Amino acid sequence: MNSMERRHEIVQLALSAGKVDVSELALKFDVSGVTIRADLNYLDRQGLLVRTRGGAMASNRILREMPLTERRDKRIAIKRLIAQAARTLVNDGDTLILDSGTTTAEIARCLTGYRHLMVMTNGLNVAGNLASIDGIELLMTGGKLRKVSQSFFGRHAEESLARYNFDKLFLGVDGFDFHVGITTHFEYEAILNRRMCEAAKQIIAVTDSSKFNLSGVHKIRRFGEIDILVTDSGIPDRFASALESRGVRLIIVEA
Repeated sequence: MNSMERRHEIVQLALSAGKVDVSELALKFDVSGVTIRADLNYLDRQGLLVRTRGGAMASNRILREMPLTERRDKRIAIKRLIAQAARTLVNDGDTLILDSGTTTAEIARCLTGYRHLMVMTNGLNVAGNLASIDGIELLMTGGKLRKVSQSFFGRHAEESLARYNFDKLFLGVDGFDFHVGITTHFEYEAILNRRMCEAAKQIIAVTDSSKFNLSGVHKIRRFGEIDILVTDSGIPDRFASALESRGVRLIIVEA
């Protein structure tokens, strides 16, 4: 386990238990106390933990990650409305990236009736929904599978994206903070998401309004650095106004 992976696990442990202890972490990860203190100091500077004597506490601004199996049916009716609205942005012949996630998985279900679409995804569940649809040329990023999110990540996934140019990216959201922007829980997924943004001509964020005013651990995109947002009518007014003032097109479905 490298430092990036260890720090991610430390944050998750703190979120689960409320606090973490230097000596217990050193024993768990088989590293020195000096290394753990450096990790905690780094995470404190990033605002991901709050440093305490002998350890650290969870930061109350960080969104806890839920396994995909728990997230799948949450607000499913709204996610399906968002997916149907997102489908109207797809034209026959488009090349697409579908990020992993539950909302993008619903978009995948909607992509029927096209003669030809090329779709790349890092989501195992997304690929499963696309696999049986006629007219879909399905590409997988490959890489290492992260089971909690059923998503692939890593150098192989990043390199596979670099070989293509895509028309549109449908980007899932774990948290959408007014000051921080679009975030996710896992650093390697954030890196891959940033590569997706670089590979696509148009960035379309898709999220239900429960993700606003929340923050994941790792930043993908600054506030306003997207082309289109598809969400529901629960979006806070200040978010809507600020995004529109930055030239972001809003597509809002009734919740």
